[in-house]
Order: sequence, then C-alpha cells, then structure tokens
Amino acid sequence: MSKNGSYESLIIAGFGGQGIILAGKVVAQAAMVSGREVTYMPSYGAEVRGGTANCMVIIAEESIASPMVINPDTLIAMNKASYNKFAPRIKPGGLLVLNSSKVPDKPQRDDIEVLAIPVDDIAIELNNPQSANMVALGAYLQKRGLIDPDTAASCLENVLAPRHHQTIPANQQAIRRGAEFVKTVPA
Repeated sequence: MSKNGSYESLIIAGFGGQGIILAGKVVAQAAMVSGREVTYMPSYGAEVRGGTANCMVIIAEESIASPMVINPDTLIAMNKASYNKFAPRIKPGGLLVLNSSKVPDKPQRDDIEVLAIPVDDIAIELNNPQSANMVALGAYLQKRGLIDPDTAASCLENVLAPRHHQTIPANQQAIRRGAEFVKTVPA
C-alpha cells in the first residue's frame, strides 16, 4: 500500500493485446478476495490490437471516493509509449514496474523506486509470450506485498472466460515466475 497504508493506486498501461485489462481485473478480483475495497476502471484506445490500453485500480482498507487515478502510487508500464505518458505522474516515493524487454531506457526520475523486469523475455522462456502481463503482475504483487501472488493466480478461473480456461496453468506459472524474479533482485 502507499506510504499512508490505507490505499494503493495503480495504473497498468500498454498496447492493446498485451493483456492490460486482464491484469487489472485479476488485481481487482484478488483484492476483493483479500477483503479489500476496490475500484477498477479500464480505458481502451480506438483500436482493438496495437492501440493503447490502460486501467486504473485502487485498493483500499476503507471506502473509495473516486475511481480516478491521476498520480499513481505504482505504474506497470508494458511499453515505451505508456512509460512516456504515465511515468511522470507517479507519486514521489512510488514504484515503477518497467517492462525492460520493451523499455531499455533508465528512468530519469530519482524520486521513485524502479523495478526493471524483462517480462517479455521471461514469458518467452516460459513458452508463453502472451503471459508477459502476468509476469509483470506477479512482480508487482510480490514487490508491494499487499496481495499474495498465489491469491491472484487462484482468481484467474473467475476472471477468464471459460473458453480461455486452458490458459490458466500457464498464466499461474507466469504470475509465480514474476514473483520469483523480485525475490532475486537486491533490495
């Protein structure tokens, strides 16, 4: 949670087709299962694939007044365009989870914590390139410690449409791999 301990505001952003909206749904569901208050607000570009997609999630111990996130505690940036758009808005002391497979540049801010993780590369190592979003999600959850990554992994069945249930084991593995990556990064 944020420094005040009562809430966490999150923006997950990337291209359409990167599973941005799904990652937000999983976080929101996992937060609800964990007994927290949640808001979830997706935003899509005009294009279905390749356009922009982002979602705002707020996780709190108490009622949430507005679902809007202007200055997030955390940003998960899955591509360069999303990094450029949202990184300047991260609150000082916040967290940037950066897909270093797509954004190799070092952030110019020294007032935030940066977790650079090659999520695309890890997803390819898992033989599931489409699971990069889940790798990033697992890393975020492990780093913040407000929701157990296994709780999020268990929520996939309720979030994914039944026609995609065959992807649950691979997505669960990706969440766990993202969490494991964070454990290997020096604090």
